[in-house]
Amino acid sequence: MASKQSEANKKHYETIAAHAQSGEQLSPEEAAAWSDAEWTKLTAEPGGVDFLEMEVGGKPALWIVPKGAALDRVIFYIHGGGFVGGSIYTHRKMIAHLAKATGCRALAMSYDFVHQRRHYPAQRNQAVDVYRWLLDQGIEPRHIAGAGDSAGAAILFGALLVARDRGLPLPAAIMSISGWFDMTASGASYQSNSQKDLFFQRETVQWLAGMVLAGADPRDPYASPLFADVTGFPSIFLQAGGDETLLDDSRVFAERARAAGVDVRLDVFPQMLHSFQMMAGRAPEADDAIARLAAWVRPKLGLPGTESNAS
Repeated sequence: MASKQSEANKKHYETIAAHAQSGEQLSPEEAAAWSDAEWTKLTAEPGGVDFLEMEVGGKPALWIVPKGAALDRVIFYIHGGGFVGGSIYTHRKMIAHLAKATGCRALAMSYDFVHQRRHYPAQRNQAVDVYRWLLDQGIEPRHIAGAGDSAGAAILFGALLVARDRGLPLPAAIMSISGWFDMTASGASYQSNSQKDLFFQRETVQWLAGMVLAGADPRDPYASPLFADVTGFPSIFLQAGGDETLLDDSRVFAERARAAGVDVRLDVFPQMLHSFQMMAGRAPEADDAIARLAAWVRPKLGLPGTESNAS
């Protein structure tokens, strides 16, 4: 049974769904600001972590540095938000929980939103530039783990596909939280979980995808990693909520990545919704998920620890 604390994530999305159906007219900026203000409340503030603001490529970025962290290991994190919201600030606490549990620092990057008339592939290209910048700082790729949630996971995989095409070394590992991998919204879980996940309905996701792509092919593998050939990619850890409509994005992606010879782990958390890890520090399910990610990635980065096989 889901914990009482985890209800906050469900109520968050129910509130957003009700707000969207209310007919209240907000600008994209106003809607994103309202949603972001609610979103950031979900996560508890972690102790013992420094947040260092900077710019990379002219965009805000955040070094997230737990006390005593290995400074030569980095989690390269791209936040979610449907390409219309979220930020390094809405996600900083959740990323900090992950970095602290892993024992390394994290770099959270910003990217342009589609309502700023910055459509695909702008976000992907910005992520490629930040990844290249990270390599240029002397961080060895074997000491980098890529991570992202929802739209951020899609941007991450698209960027790493481009990096592979350009001959750049790939990171040691990849972590995905509720990845949005299919811009066509073809997963059967859109139907099977439609009464549990009230916000991420198929029509909503297709509408968002249309704004992101602005006429581009929704099956473009660089935008929809579900259709990508990820041969040669490093080990991947996917997490998804059992009640989210995007569940099949992770399930089908895992199947196809394994068929391409990639080492893939998929953990599905019963009764959880989209990006429930944002409740880190408040809900036991989120803390468990963060702990699993950290235990899995530490050996991949050459840090002390043993991979957890809980699922």
